Amino acid sequence: MKKKLWMLVCVFVLAFSITACGKTDQTSITFNGATYDQWKSEIQTAAQQWGSASTENIDMVLSSISEKDDPVTYKLYSSLKEASADEGEFLGLGDFSMTESNKTMVMEQTLNYTNRDLIFTAVFDTTTDTPEVTSMTFDKVYTLGEKMGKAGMNTLMGMGTVFVILILISIIIYAFRIIPYLQNKKKNAADATAAKEDKVVEQIAQKEELVQDDLELVAVISAAIAAATGSSTDGFVVRSIKRR
Repeated sequence: MKKKLWMLVCVFVLAFSITACGKTDQTSITFNGATYDQWKSEIQTAAQQWGSASTENIDMVLSSISEKDDPVTYKLYSSLKEASADEGEFLGLGDFSMTESNKTMVMEQTLNYTNRDLIFTAVFDTTTDTPEVTSMTFDKVYTLGEKMGKAGMNTLMGMGTVFVILILISIIIYAFRIIPYLQNKKKNAADATAAKEDKVVEQIAQKEELVQDDLELVAVISAAIAAATGSSTDGFVVRSIKRR
């Protein structure tokens, strides 16, 4: 048992050693003819200079440039304006990191403030002969509680959206049961209206038929009276006919 436990510990130590050996020492990195310490000094100076810019200076720079003409500078000052809203007073410089990944060199410098720390990030493209800055941004450093709260809010919004969509789908499915009822009701109303119109037309036709019959009867009676009296039908008028 002790032998197996010892072997297991050796395996963990060996794996940790291999992982540690695979890591590149940042201080040994050279980039574009400059060492790690030289880049660190340059990035810290630039970050501290931009980080101490006033709101008036930031607004003045943003009003004088456009995202289309100078996207790097515009993104830098836009992120700085958003990140430096409530950072407080500057306390000093924090950690610096310099890593190369996916043909890009990423340098990050932490700036410590009384209320909230900021991270200045500069990204360089290493695929060209003369590396160029592709992005420079300032970002807020959120606490664990803020990250958890934001994650919880995103989760609630996602679940809320799902429930709203499910409710809408349920309403649509239920509407499919109501639509045939409304269609049948509308059809029955139309049939009833058509039947009523047919009845009215039939009544009008019957009245016209009675009037026609009365006219024929009046003509026959008028001819009979004229024949009996030997006078013309123009000499009298039949006012009414009473049937018995």
